[in-house]
Amino acid sequence: MILQAVKMAWKSISSNKMRSFLTMLGIIIGVMSLVILVSLASGTTDSVSDQISSMGSNLLTVNIQDDKGNPLKLSDISALSQEDEIEEAAPVAQATTTASSTYFEEDATVYGTTGAYENIQNLELAQGRFLKSTDVQNHTNVAVINAGLATEVMGRMDVTGESIKLDGVEYLIVGVLEADENDSSTTENYEAYIPYTSLIRLTDSVSSDVTTFCASATSQDSLEDAQTALENMLLERFGQDEDAFTIRNQSAIMEAMENVTNTLALLLGGIAAISLLVGGIGIMNIMLVSVTERTREIGIRKAIGAGRGTIMLQFLIEALLISLMGCAIGIFFSWGTLRIMSGIGGEDVNYALSVSVVWIAILFSMGIGIIFGIYPANKAAKKKPIDALRYEG
Repeated sequence: MILQAVKMAWKSISSNKMRSFLTMLGIIIGVMSLVILVSLASGTTDSVSDQISSMGSNLLTVNIQDDKGNPLKLSDISALSQEDEIEEAAPVAQATTTASSTYFEEDATVYGTTGAYENIQNLELAQGRFLKSTDVQNHTNVAVINAGLATEVMGRMDVTGESIKLDGVEYLIVGVLEADENDSSTTENYEAYIPYTSLIRLTDSVSSDVTTFCASATSQDSLEDAQTALENMLLERFGQDEDAFTIRNQSAIMEAMENVTNTLALLLGGIAAISLLVGGIGIMNIMLVSVTERTREIGIRKAIGAGRGTIMLQFLIEALLISLMGCAIGIFFSWGTLRIMSGIGGEDVNYALSVSVVWIAILFSMGIGIIFGIYPANKAAKKKPIDALRYEG
């Protein structure tokens, strides 16, 4: 009986192709809105989360707002690694300079730090080495540059052993960072890393007082313990003033990001669901028209023995079939649109069609078809055979 109802529903839909397509259009647009918006939110968040994760899930960053006349020095930062919960610690200061070679120059961000920064930030070298403790102790003019600075200012990646000028001061390039294919900032941004003590000499905006440093916990499990150890040390140094410093926990940032993403996905999904409801109203409207047009057919079927349930099932399946066909077309167009957007966005962001979102769209479309098809189907099933046969339209 169900198979026969499906065949009749398909015959009715195919006999009015344009009207059926226009009815499906609301569902198609609704499904595309749902799938594309949620996929965009998910893809963007995954990209940001990957960038955060690449910096390490056991990373702590400390900013000091008020040193209370007792500032941290390089020796204090080095001593932090003696704590059981802390693996390494490195000061970080930055300045904007003009990086130049024989033929090219660009504005570049220069970071002053120590050798521990490489492991804390999970930096990867394409060639050469990173900064050493002797470079910091001797105020050596050496620099490690990123791929963007190497290719744009120096003209190529293989520049270890050559010199680059930062604000007119010559620095020996001892290493070049690897370009990350999944992170365009490694080639689009221009960055150099020099000893912290060398940056003090290069710019007046940085002093020997450390105001920002990063640290890594011995493991991700000990991250909270490492943060507690840092807090206790800083509170003791700055007179128990909690406002004198801030500590950013990388895991807490990722957790907050996930919460924002979930909220955004729900919001966008809710907006898209409204489009599906509008499509459902279109289905109900066209099914009511169909019931009216086929009143005599209903009367004939009832006269030869078709029961109320049979008539109701026929029109309900027709509404469900329209909704599911619109859903299928919407998913196909969503897939194509996301592929195009991924191609335009490059390798940084991947807008993939989520299986879970597809199933949500299918189930929602089924629900729309059933809910908005019940009333027309019930109206058709309630018609009396004699009244239906007498109907002349």
